[in-house]
Amino acid sequence: MDTSKKAAAFKSAVRHHYRLQGRHDLPWRKTRDPYAILVSEVMLQQTQVSRVEGFYGRFLEKFPDFRTLADARASDVLAAWQGLGYNRRALSLKRLAETVMGEYGGNLPSDRAALERLPGIGKGTSGSLMAFVFNKPELFIETNIRRVFIHHFFPRMRRGVTDEEIERYIQRTMDHAHPREWYWALMDYGATLGRSAQGIGSNPNRRSAHYKKQGTFRGSDRELRGRILRYLLSQKNAKGESAKKGVNKGQLAAFAGISGSVESGRIERVVSRLLEEGFIIKRRNSIYINDR
Repeated sequence: MDTSKKAAAFKSAVRHHYRLQGRHDLPWRKTRDPYAILVSEVMLQQTQVSRVEGFYGRFLEKFPDFRTLADARASDVLAAWQGLGYNRRALSLKRLAETVMGEYGGNLPSDRAALERLPGIGKGTSGSLMAFVFNKPELFIETNIRRVFIHHFFPRMRRGVTDEEIERYIQRTMDHAHPREWYWALMDYGATLGRSAQGIGSNPNRRSAHYKKQGTFRGSDRELRGRILRYLLSQKNAKGESAKKGVNKGQLAAFAGISGSVESGRIERVVSRLLEEGFIIKRRNSIYINDR
């Protein structure tokens, strides 16, 4: 089969799957509000759709637009995010809202380069926003899209498939008239391939040059970060204000069940990182959630 015929057959298969099994009821696909779509795209970074569905509506009820999110306490945003993981995304989303209000008059910029200058927005998310918010045929790759193209266009024995190679196929098969729906169809097809691959142990993404097996969460610094933030968020009074006395590292260690010099070093490392990233502030020996 020549290249043009293979591309046509591929597009036909993807569209057929979307008609029959597309996730047409996802709430962020029923809106054209740039803010609501942005929230969904940030939530979906490294997080499964099924988990995001449980948080998306509640988050929008609490923070319905850029202004509300920009004006909110960081602690309130982080509290609403608890359970989604990767709390850095929540803080970046708030900083992004502040930037959009301060520099763009409350309107999400429609230029990809401008999007990538916003907090927490990289190449992949900027491309998805161009497609889903502005319906522009911009190239981007995420895990399901990667899986689809490796499955269809690269032999099973092929390893080390780069995103640059995949981008050529994305370009050749792009639906320039309906990029929003085309990317939805690709992602839904990729999700189906992912579920079937789990059963047969042949996930096409393992053949990607960018494949990395995720480290164990339990006992990791990432788990400790989340526990520390949850603990600090719990230290609030009835008015929702941060605890006046703050928390010291000894209290954090006791809460986390950490003892000994090696484990105490983990507290030091994680707290230092949280300080650098702006999650927390330190006054003398007390640690607080950074609500600024």
